[in-house]
Amino acid sequence: MELGTWLLYTAAAAGLSLTPGPNGLLALTHGALFGIKKTSFTIAGGALGFTAIIALSLFGIGALLAASAQLLIVLKWIGGAYLVWLGIQVWRSPAVGASLGDSRDVPSRIRLFRHGFLAAVSNPKGILFFVAFLPQFLVTDSPLIVQFAVMAGTFVAIEIITEALIALGSERIQPFLAKFGSRVNQVFGGIFIAIGIALPLRS
Repeated sequence: MELGTWLLYTAAAAGLSLTPGPNGLLALTHGALFGIKKTSFTIAGGALGFTAIIALSLFGIGALLAASAQLLIVLKWIGGAYLVWLGIQVWRSPAVGASLGDSRDVPSRIRLFRHGFLAAVSNPKGILFFVAFLPQFLVTDSPLIVQFAVMAGTFVAIEIITEALIALGSERIQPFLAKFGSRVNQVFGGIFIAIGIALPLRS
């Protein structure tokens, strides 16, 4: 990939990462609830999920989803159901001010990693987006695996930095959020539930 093409791709990937989505919201929520150290596992799971989405998109799974309307609908509802379930879990989490003080209330690293991964891969529209987005930067006379490594590595690095900054900022304002107790969880959880219901209903 030429430098000019890579810079253009990097700018587009940065714009995409800054667009609000489930993983950014998850980083915000977990940053406030559990702190940046624990949230790093959520971010790592999301990074793996985005890598998987880019791989699936580049190697043809996205085309299969685009061709099968029924499969896409099924995956939309599965993804929406997961986000609703995640919202319920956030809603029922201990209040922000209490969760950092009691390690028993903090999910395991594996569970946080799984949340990040599933949030990234649970929306099939992400795959369809990359199917339309990535080919704009592909060069036909260069090995696909090399271009995949560059594209995936660039996007994931940007996503990690973006989510880490979001989580860090959320942790910094944690004392302020703690004043509102469990209402913060209810707001974040309600957003996840609303997204989970709205996504499958969109055309």
